Amino acid sequence: MAANPPASPHPFLPQPSQPEVSVIVPARNEEASLGDCLQSLLAQDSSFEIIVVDDHSTDRTAEIAASFSGVRVLEADSLPAGWTGKNNAVTTGARAAKGAWLLFSDADTVHLPGSLTRALKEARENRSDLLSYSPEQIAVTFWEMAVLPVVFAELARQYPPSKVSDPKSPEAAANGQYILIRREVYDAVGGHAAIAGEILEDVALARRVKAAGYRIRFRYAADAVRTRMYRNFRQLREGWTKNLALLFPRPGWLAAKTAVLWGLPLVVLSLAVARDIPRWYAVFVIAYYYLWTRIKQSNFDRYKTSLGLWFGMPMFAYLLLRSKRAHANGNVGWKGRSYSDKKGLLAPGH
Repeated sequence: MAANPPASPHPFLPQPSQPEVSVIVPARNEEASLGDCLQSLLAQDSSFEIIVVDDHSTDRTAEIAASFSGVRVLEADSLPAGWTGKNNAVTTGARAAKGAWLLFSDADTVHLPGSLTRALKEARENRSDLLSYSPEQIAVTFWEMAVLPVVFAELARQYPPSKVSDPKSPEAAANGQYILIRREVYDAVGGHAAIAGEILEDVALARRVKAAGYRIRFRYAADAVRTRMYRNFRQLREGWTKNLALLFPRPGWLAAKTAVLWGLPLVVLSLAVARDIPRWYAVFVIAYYYLWTRIKQSNFDRYKTSLGLWFGMPMFAYLLLRSKRAHANGNVGWKGRSYSDKKGLLAPGH
């Protein structure tokens, strides 16, 4: 981190023709969710523009975006070698943006009424150059409800919001589903062009911002935004295979630890039943309670926390190992594109 962090000037007021915020929504084959996202954004009460960047979709994404009055629709530039599709799309949007602040928001998000005004106020009051929200995660199918609580509980331990938000801590993170950043800070750190090949672009951007001495604020924000990341098991498996080995520095070790933590209480319970040892039942209850409190940090309800405990933990261990193997073998895919590693593309494919 820089010894003398750059001062954060008071955000300047926009001119009449200049929006305060440019909302940039990269979208690749998002026909199932983009409409709800744009409706929620258009209902905001700040001075803003909305730019949807169609990332060479093969479904009705561009048509849906164009059906909303007041939404500017761009086509992502041709994908350069070494770039990820999302970084290319958001860079296209940022190049056209006019706002003093940029809000990068995924197409599967829904923004609560008034949340943009509140986010700007929060960023200013905390003198934050980058404000990132971890949205409320909507889980519908069985594996969504089982896996997401475990993943987000581990993310909360790996990237504690209190440390990420502490200027004295080197810990940096952001959630790419919602990143609000001052435009001049974005430009100063090189924007997404500086991390063009990073699959985990949100964390990479946050690290550049904090390393340059700027301030980050990161928190769970069910009061501002919600999202449904995946709609079936195939999407869930592909998405976490892409990300988990990058989110956690020792995925193999974490997979083993998770499997042991999950299996140990069951072993204790089996022995307690087989040998009729009352005190072992107490050990089982203690172990169960420990796992419950561990997963409860993910902010899901009791039912989903229970599913995470019994079914999500072994699936999380499997996905960690799958992600580790995929990255080691250069076989990481997402939405029709294949990545050789976090730095380059094998088959961009539009």
